[in-house]
Amino acid sequence: MEIRVLKYFLAVAREGSITKAANSLHLTQPTLTRQLQELERELKQKLLIRGKHQVTLTAEGLILRKRAQEIVDMVEKTEAEFKSISDTISGDIYIGGGETDSMKYIAEVIKELQLEYPGIKYHIYSGNAEDVMEKLDKGLLDFGVLIQPVELSKYDSIELPEKDVWGIITRKDNQLALKEKITLQDLINVPLLVSRQMSPKYSKASGFLDWFGDEFDKLNITATYNLVYNAAIMVKAGIGNAITLDKLANTSEESELCFRPLYPKLESGLDIVWKKNQVFSPAAKLFLSKLQNFQYLND
Repeated sequence: MEIRVLKYFLAVAREGSITKAANSLHLTQPTLTRQLQELERELKQKLLIRGKHQVTLTAEGLILRKRAQEIVDMVEKTEAEFKSISDTISGDIYIGGGETDSMKYIAEVIKELQLEYPGIKYHIYSGNAEDVMEKLDKGLLDFGVLIQPVELSKYDSIELPEKDVWGIITRKDNQLALKEKITLQDLINVPLLVSRQMSPKYSKASGFLDWFGDEFDKLNITATYNLVYNAAIMVKAGIGNAITLDKLANTSEESELCFRPLYPKLESGLDIVWKKNQVFSPAAKLFLSKLQNFQYLND
């Protein structure tokens, strides 16, 4: 038995007329009659009683109607399930950004999407603003997380709700650990590790030029770093004190390190950005939609 023929039979049973059923199925009456006759021969049972103006079902026809409806329903349900699988959004989303505690908002969106769309895979790239923007411009990243202020003329953006606090991580046995806050004068002649993004080329963009003023060039920068994890190892070794954002290095009670904020307070907001007129994949488009509606961003 073919599913197609069972649907023909059900149409006749529903309409009570071969002519009406043929019209609803967009078939000619002789074609439908021939299909029904072949079905009866296949089952070796008479299924229909053909009257002058209507068709009724035999006892065997009533049994077939019940079974045929079950079969057709199951086939349609199975087709719908597999169509749903094929329609499920999947693919890859590429996100770049510097090390920041505000990545927790990205993580929350990913977690929410992961439950609904497990086929989406996420690729997180860590780098400074220049690296991230270059990859965005080349189409290698869908989204970037950039520290404010940043030139956004080429991008659309969403501002994250929190600001990151700048300070230093230092050994707990260092004199600077005795201070609650670190002033500019505290940093003069002290060996420092700074992010490469804090070089004069980038310091204005990250707000440091204003905070340090004319003293920036007087800093005793002994090393630069790209990842805070590596900087923390250097600090533990006693090479210097790292200027960084809070909550990126382990400064718990068990750690050898502690964090002390700069004073006056220096904060940086963050933007999630993407290229203007970006043509997103279905997965990236869904991510952006979730991002825009995420509860934290609407507070």
